[in-house]
Amino acid sequence: MSQRRPLIAGNWKMHNGVSATTALLEGLLEENLPAGVDVVVCPPFTSLPAAAMVLSASSIGLGAQNVHWETKGAFTGEISPDMLSGLGVGWTIVGHSERRSLFGETDETAAMRAEAAQKAGLEVIFCLGETLDEREAGSTFDVLKRQASVLKTLDPAHLVVAYEPVWAIGTGRTASAEQADEAHAFLRSEAASFFGSDTAGALRILYGGSMKPGNAAELLGRENVDGGLIGGASLDVGSFSAIIRAAAL
Repeated sequence: MSQRRPLIAGNWKMHNGVSATTALLEGLLEENLPAGVDVVVCPPFTSLPAAAMVLSASSIGLGAQNVHWETKGAFTGEISPDMLSGLGVGWTIVGHSERRSLFGETDETAAMRAEAAQKAGLEVIFCLGETLDEREAGSTFDVLKRQASVLKTLDPAHLVVAYEPVWAIGTGRTASAEQADEAHAFLRSEAASFFGSDTAGALRILYGGSMKPGNAAELLGRENVDGGLIGGASLDVGSFSAIIRAAAL
């Protein structure tokens, strides 16, 4: 584990309405979580107000799963950064692979969302990563270089990068600790090319490809892995807590 403060973020995707959100978070607050790990949860939009109420007196951060780049306007179905911050949301995920593959997100639109979010005072978790075809073609680093190039427009002080190999999301496959560390090290070197080595050295890079209690310690033990963006395992208090504790070791 690096000297950067670890961050464990839960991406609930399209799971948990208001009652389930309240129950899960109340259970999480009953856990004796380590103080040295930052924790963020990202429920669906409709559950954000309930989550904000439960977490109001806690140190657990609240995030959204997406955000628009405009503050207002004729954008049916979208939500602005100011709307999120008005709910007590302090974080947002941007550029998740499912947004890219299913909803037409591009590097450029992801960067626009991230820039707008930062201007509104939100912390950004910016996702990137290669598909199975791209990895098997040997183009992983080319893809990561392209995707990371848009980060130069962002404020690194309010940025977290999440490396999520698309082939390891929801498939049961996981990148090895060596593969994850190699990708993270490459991303850090790319960040150093436009942020400088000191700033890149402080940048937290999360692993986002099917981290679970069984593999968390090995992944989190690598020098360049600073935490995790957790999907399915964040929907269970026990498994999410176990990953958070692994980050503190």
